[in-house]
Amino acid sequence: MTDYSWQSRTELHTGSEGVERLRNAEVLVIGLGGVGAMASEMLCRAGIGKMTIVDGDIVMPTNRNRQIPALTSTEGKPKAEVMAQRLKDINPDIELTVIYEYVTDQRMIDILSSRPFDYVVDAIDTLSPKIYLIIHAVELGLKVVSSMGSGARFDPESVRIADIFDTFQCAFAYDIRKRLRHLGFTKGVKAVFTAEPAKKSSIVHNEDERNKKSLIGTISYMPSVFGCFCASVVIRDILEN
Repeated sequence: MTDYSWQSRTELHTGSEGVERLRNAEVLVIGLGGVGAMASEMLCRAGIGKMTIVDGDIVMPTNRNRQIPALTSTEGKPKAEVMAQRLKDINPDIELTVIYEYVTDQRMIDILSSRPFDYVVDAIDTLSPKIYLIIHAVELGLKVVSSMGSGARFDPESVRIADIFDTFQCAFAYDIRKRLRHLGFTKGVKAVFTAEPAKKSSIVHNEDERNKKSLIGTISYMPSVFGCFCASVVIRDILEN
């Protein structure tokens, strides 16, 4: 017998119809670092019934200052597998698809087309795959919330939600907007960003990397705040629509 008593506080807040909407929803989360892992956990704790999580990375020691999957006991393990165990421990009834891959090109399209997703959470932190995901998700008619850069900032009160073309103060968002405009996209994707200027001394440029041209310092809570904001967009849209 399925036990939904753990959702009693959620039901008190959303009503039984809200709990049912969340239970029937299906969400794709791509990227399980500081932002994506928190987003997936908040979605799971809210009672999202079906989720696909995607990440091709393993836990590294440098992840431990900000990422939920990162513990001394999980170093070297795939983030996707660590998060899958965690999400199942929160809600054993969640229908979970786990993809341990770096996804690009056709594989990205295959995943986006594989299920009737109600929402896509873009927590990719490299430029080209992020652009590819956004473009093809929009072309497939999927709702998307995309995380911009949370590094080199301290102030959680400056975090905001807007259409990606209304974002500012974020160099990562600027590059994304520029690419999207070049490809004919001008609106339609919600973004989580911060209005706080980046601390320049926290950014070390690395021109050897094609997609990640900078190493950026990050404080523990900022990626998690971004992840919570992303989850809130998904949850509120599902409940309101």
